Amino acid sequence: MVRFQFFPRSIGVVKPIEDVLNAFKNVESEIDSKTSNKKSDDVLAAVEPYLTKLKYNVEKDKSSKGKIDVPVLFGNNNTIDKSFYADAISCDGKIVIEVEAGRATENNQFLKDIFEASMMFEVEYLILAVRNIYRGHDDFERIYTFLETMYISNRIKLPLKGILLIGY
Repeated sequence: MVRFQFFPRSIGVVKPIEDVLNAFKNVESEIDSKTSNKKSDDVLAAVEPYLTKLKYNVEKDKSSKGKIDVPVLFGNNNTIDKSFYADAISCDGKIVIEVEAGRATENNQFLKDIFEASMMFEVEYLILAVRNIYRGHDDFERIYTFLETMYISNRIKLPLKGILLIGY
């Protein structure tokens, strides 16, 4: 079952974010972590046709040509000095999607995803898709609690307009 929460909770899901959410819902039975053990690349491949219809650039493979480079720092003559990779990005560069499986909470990959999206040039939203169930625990709930604490405490202010957490 796909479940989701948008942060901050004081703002509802905007249409472009809802479109991506619906893309995940379209493949819900195929990617459900309660019934399948898909890797993040497999989940991304399942949702890719829907994201492509929404005009997202989606990672093709792990080769340098298949990855999506999003600029972070610029140097002389506007050359890119630093960039981070994204699993998918909207055609206007404002929405980044990261799909995680086993590493979401095991290696705190979700924190790296939040940091990197916050550094990416012109990115306004992060969509973070994680497994509902992994090794007997609930990754969605673990990350939900973290994000809830971060937004309610108001101690850390991100440059992002929001984060959509999707559990699959």
